[in-house]
Amino acid sequence: MVMCTVLTVRTMKHLITCCLLLLGWITVQGQSVDELQKQLQSAATQREKLELNYQIAEQLMRTDAETAIEYAKDAHKLAQNLQNNAMLARTAFLTAEGYERERDERNQEVWLKSTLTYAKRAGDSDLIIRSVDERSDLWRKKRNYRRAYEINKEAFEYFSSSGTSISELESQYERQKAQLAREKANLEQERQLLQSEIDRLIEERNQIANERNTLSSEKQQLEAQQDQLVSAKNKVEQEISKKEEALVDLSQQKQRAEEYAREQSEAVKKLSRDTLEKRYMLEEARADLAIEQLKLSQRTSFLRISGIGVASLFLIFLLTYWRFRSKKRSAQELAIKNEIIQQERQRSEDLLLNILPAAIASELKENQKAQARRFEHVSVFFSDFRNFTQISEELSPEELVEELDKCFKAFDHIIGQYEDIEKIKTIGDAYMCASGLTERTTIPYNMVRAALEIQQFLDEYKQVRQRQGKPFFEARIGIHTGPVVAGVVGTKKFAYDIWGDTVNMAARMETNCPPGQVNVSETTFQRIQYRFDCRHRGKIYAKNKGDIDMYFVERERVGAAV
Repeated sequence: MVMCTVLTVRTMKHLITCCLLLLGWITVQGQSVDELQKQLQSAATQREKLELNYQIAEQLMRTDAETAIEYAKDAHKLAQNLQNNAMLARTAFLTAEGYERERDERNQEVWLKSTLTYAKRAGDSDLIIRSVDERSDLWRKKRNYRRAYEINKEAFEYFSSSGTSISELESQYERQKAQLAREKANLEQERQLLQSEIDRLIEERNQIANERNTLSSEKQQLEAQQDQLVSAKNKVEQEISKKEEALVDLSQQKQRAEEYAREQSEAVKKLSRDTLEKRYMLEEARADLAIEQLKLSQRTSFLRISGIGVASLFLIFLLTYWRFRSKKRSAQELAIKNEIIQQERQRSEDLLLNILPAAIASELKENQKAQARRFEHVSVFFSDFRNFTQISEELSPEELVEELDKCFKAFDHIIGQYEDIEKIKTIGDAYMCASGLTERTTIPYNMVRAALEIQQFLDEYKQVRQRQGKPFFEARIGIHTGPVVAGVVGTKKFAYDIWGDTVNMAARMETNCPPGQVNVSETTFQRIQYRFDCRHRGKIYAKNKGDIDMYFVERERVGAAV
């Protein structure tokens, strides 16, 4: 009962405030912007200033959206001071409308989110539904149906808990739920295709292993044949040795025959000369006959042994040549397959190194996981293109992707010249990198140099595009230094990322940076002030951070680079 009374009192307050604003709007509707601005200068109370800032922003919205945004933000700050949730929601929605006209989807999303928060507090169902519709449309344009679904689901749960009927949101919720189911089915189909590819590669690997076993078996057969040939060669050599021993015996018999002939010659010296000559001639003929028989036997044995040797050598040559050709052909096939396997392995390692730092990739390959780590002095770099949505409407999808590819390739080349800078990711037209992701303390000199080089590249490319009469990109760059936690998330399509308030602060530096500038925080400035000329911007308001000191980096001092 008490809660209902409190809600009724709050609702009455909001209704009274809205009525007062409506009366003020009716009063000044016919007045010009100049008259309203004069009244704003002379306004005495914060409520009057709130109403006048709101009216000026509304009138300027169609003609000068950028100035209208500034007046809407001033009205929002006054509503914060007055703790008026209804006006906080209305001024936030008006600011989001201005960013929509400026085609700044990032800031439009931020202010629509603020609208939803304050509209819930104020119980303004109309603004809740309008902000949810706007945010949902933004994410649908980006084809992020899951995020659009979550936004509508959050609104659905809020209205369900408050008892309000929202059949339109419920139907939209069901449509997006069906869209997510279709996306899930497509992902499952892709997973099955990848699994079939993995099975095919495993089958090829098994075939290679079988061929390797076959080659090993053939090698064993050739070695057995070689052993047989060696054994046959040994037998031939043994036969040759026996023949040589026989020749030695024959030579000894010849010598004994000659000695016997000499003995007989001395014995028959007393015989008559004719008888002696006849017997000598007979013995000489017998000796010649024995010698001829011995020569004939030697020639026959030599021819037989030579034929066996030549046949053996020819057989050995044929087997050796066949074995050589087989081994060469098998070696060539194996080398080709090994080269294909090595190329695929190198391709996989290159892809892994393109996604993860070298140390993380090595740890992931060795341990199948990577431990999250905390680093105390990391400099985070954020960049974003101004009027990206407007430029994307002027270019065809192919031209837009080509221009983004040129710029991001140039960014990759620039940071690739510095070993201590690691690219983290790109989100749409946003580019994020970091330095100091090591155990030792580093100073962000190279990070600031890379940021200045990126702005110089974009300025030169802008001049080329202007001469061609084509749209061009201008970037905002923000850098902040502090502690982060880094690690690998996911098991499929995993990614290396960093988390912490340092990342949020770097994003605030980028959001509050004009195009073409490099905006750094106080922490980063303290580390680089002796190497770079910086200009203090004063205290700038950052969302959820309050007023913080910011600095423009203008140039590197002459002679300071090492």
